[in-house]
Amino acid sequence: MFPEAWEFHVRSQINTFVDWLLDNFSAVFDGISNAVLQMLLRIDDVLSAVPWWLVLVLVAAVGYFATRRIVLTIVLTLLPVFIGVFGLWPQAMETLAVIISSVIVAVVIGIPVGVVMAEIPIFNAIVKPILDGMQTMPSFVYLIPAMMFFGLGKVPAVMATVVYALPPVARLTDLGLRQVPKEVQEAALSFGATRFQLLREVRLPLAMPSILTGVNQTTMMALAMVVIASMIGARGIGEEVLRAINRIDVGRGFEAGISVVIMAIVIDRLSQGIAHRWEPPKR
Repeated sequence: MFPEAWEFHVRSQINTFVDWLLDNFSAVFDGISNAVLQMLLRIDDVLSAVPWWLVLVLVAAVGYFATRRIVLTIVLTLLPVFIGVFGLWPQAMETLAVIISSVIVAVVIGIPVGVVMAEIPIFNAIVKPILDGMQTMPSFVYLIPAMMFFGLGKVPAVMATVVYALPPVARLTDLGLRQVPKEVQEAALSFGATRFQLLREVRLPLAMPSILTGVNQTTMMALAMVVIASMIGARGIGEEVLRAINRIDVGRGFEAGISVVIMAIVIDRLSQGIAHRWEPPKR
């Protein structure tokens, strides 16, 4: 047994700190919650208003643009039909709204963080361990502070998803910028480019395949987290999975699980295809 005399708990200090944050910055959390909720509701309204057949048309158009492969495009277009056949189309749109909202927030935060990481070594050294902790922390742990700061519902689900899904886009933005060839950067500088022009006109475009791969990975992690976030009111397909677990309903769980897999496949292939379109042509 580990010696009890050596035990030291920080739970009381953490709880005190959280209470202090809630007492002094509740207005800030309310503002963030309202902004996220407004964005989420607008995305949800748009997705709910779009007919199912138009969604399939959009998937087909984006799929062909991204892959240029007819068979793959047909498969990606037909897969979402099974979600409708299972009667889970409205839930899928709810889940997609949470995913889109989470990815937007994660990208808006993650890409600038990745750029600063690539530009400032000290910042990189500080942020990397934080990103490591965010990636290795069990996903269920994020539900606790999300509930404490934002209550129950879709907003805390979005915030928990953002924290869980943000590291890939920040890391791959940093990696992509660091992999830009030195010769190209030196050539741009020799023609009189400023540091900002170098970043905007040379480094970011050349790093775009890596950045989009990071967006792809962030999207996949957001989809995984949204299912878990159903425990705090995210609803959508995740709620169907949770109900199936509570009722030990294997059939219902199978339909919901397959629907999640279909969404993951379609989103992954489309986002990967778009990322490949940014890659420079091979000689």
